[in-house]
Amino acid sequence: MTSAFERAGRGRASEGEGTEAEAMRRVRASLARGGSDGGAIAMLDPAAVSARDVVGLGRRLRQAIAGAGPLLDPLLSDRSVTDVLVNGGRGVWVDRGNGMERDERASRGLSDDSSVRALAVRLAAACGQRLDDSSPIVDGTFPDGLRLHAVLPPLAAEGTLISMRAHRPVSFTLAELAEGGMFDRFALRLLLALVAHRANVIVSGATGSGKTTLLAAVLGEVPSDERILVIEESAELRPSHPHVVHLQVRRANVQGAGEVALSELVRAAMRMRPDRIVLGECRGAEVREVLTALNTGHEGGWATIHANSAADVPARLTALGALAGMSEDVVAAQAASALDAVVHIERRDGVRVLTQVAVLERRRGELTASVALEFDGKAVAQGPAWPRLAARVGMNARTGAEACAASDARIGAEVDVGVGAGTGTDVGIGSAASIGADAAGGVDGRTRTGVRSGVHWRSGVGRNDMGARKRYEGSPM
Repeated sequence: MTSAFERAGRGRASEGEGTEAEAMRRVRASLARGGSDGGAIAMLDPAAVSARDVVGLGRRLRQAIAGAGPLLDPLLSDRSVTDVLVNGGRGVWVDRGNGMERDERASRGLSDDSSVRALAVRLAAACGQRLDDSSPIVDGTFPDGLRLHAVLPPLAAEGTLISMRAHRPVSFTLAELAEGGMFDRFALRLLLALVAHRANVIVSGATGSGKTTLLAAVLGEVPSDERILVIEESAELRPSHPHVVHLQVRRANVQGAGEVALSELVRAAMRMRPDRIVLGECRGAEVREVLTALNTGHEGGWATIHANSAADVPARLTALGALAGMSEDVVAAQAASALDAVVHIERRDGVRVLTQVAVLERRRGELTASVALEFDGKAVAQGPAWPRLAARVGMNARTGAEACAASDARIGAEVDVGVGAGTGTDVGIGSAASIGADAAGGVDGRTRTGVRSGVHWRSGVGRNDMGARKRYEGSPM
């Protein structure tokens, strides 16, 4: 026989569960109507929530208000996941660095479009944006850097679409990217040389190819006494550097006022005493201000751009320049003068790899890209623009397995001597000028870069990987 105490206990539990469910229903309804986080929480009646419900309700409220919910939060907490995509009620897909794969658990939980739409509205509200029929497309950023993009029907013909890109605060070093197979030791030396000689560089590639990852690693090699000013639509670049400041665009409010565009931020950056100006992504009329800045003494700048190959970058720059009212001839003249190199990366079989380095040239009023180096994972092929690029960054114009093998012995000796002596002065210079340039020519007054690279190599690539004991055979690290 059931006791009165047991029946009373079950009654209280049932009442608590009902209270929690009702609280969650009211919060979700408020957020779906576009209410604020504070307004949704204020709807709760503290007297109606017992102490035993506080922990569970608090957890679920955090997921409902500030998180992506119990189905997507575990995916976004997985450090191997970079992207989570929800295709209406037709499935949830994740990218763990090896291509897209379907997540069956999340797909089963979000199997109807009404649930996906409610989730999208809730996520938009959580990052301070409005998503409804009058504003069916939203871009937002959460405080932790998670990026949200959502599109409602009928613009999304097959149901509400949600795209989330996770922000990983840990940045890789160039040495770690080389060890992971993104590029070989020859490319590593070139990237270090581009930094040391303050070259202006564009990193090109498709979405998800690793442009931001590579750029963050490159900026980590900038000397610590330089000020890096990063301009982005949303804060993604978090390089390991002691003096980085960020400028971020502000979108217009619902009345269409208050917008601060990238082009305005670039102009502002030029008055903030930057040693290096970095544009997270060049995608609009701001290309005019960027090229102007790089042509007026602001060296060492970097930017990224979406392109399928290095050869496509001129067309992309020309199209973006047209948005700013620049003619094709003006874009060609400005870009060829301002930019020293294009570094292109791709995803091949799910692996991000550096495939090309090119130099922009102006020919008969048109902007073209001339290949300097090509990497196929097994060998380095020299292009017609390599001598020009090599001269710009203090490297010898020889390339290929023989040049790398010869320079390995020299680099190994310099690393052993530099690290052993504790100065590292010739280590970074060895990297920047290792391909044939003598030590004196490599130094060129940039000893602080050598010191930084020397210390970095000791903990990263180090003498075991770059020393004379290992010969370069043309294969990736």
